[in-house]
Amino acid sequence: MIAALLLLLQTAAAPVLAPAAPATPMASAMPPQDWSTLPILRIRGQATTLANTSAYVHGEVVAGRCARVVRTSQGWALTVDLAVLVAPDGRVRRVTPRAIDCPTVEQYAAGVILGARDSIDVAGEDADTWYRTSLTFTWGV
Repeated sequence: MIAALLLLLQTAAAPVLAPAAPATPMASAMPPQDWSTLPILRIRGQATTLANTSAYVHGEVVAGRCARVVRTSQGWALTVDLAVLVAPDGRVRRVTPRAIDCPTVEQYAAGVILGARDSIDVAGEDADTWYRTSLTFTWGV
């Protein structure tokens, strides 16, 4: 009787399914620690969204929210390094700014890159790829 019950349970048990492989390889959700190994993000020409971006950054510096500003011979400059995850078709999937102790400008810089998404060139990658770039905001005295 017990043997018949065990046999019945074995035939009625749901089959174990192997997990499905992902359709496309997934890139890491975060960029590597060492950004120097990342390829440089190519942006065609001067994207129109980059035109008047320094006014906001200047306002954040004047308000005392950013201290990483550097004095230059032409005025002032603040640079933000960014890692950008780009899909093979050129879609920007993620932008990670390097921390400069000024979160508003870090996020603003990420938004500028998103705004320039139609001007980004990628070189025939088969999977999502991390790239590096920098934005330097400048303004006069």
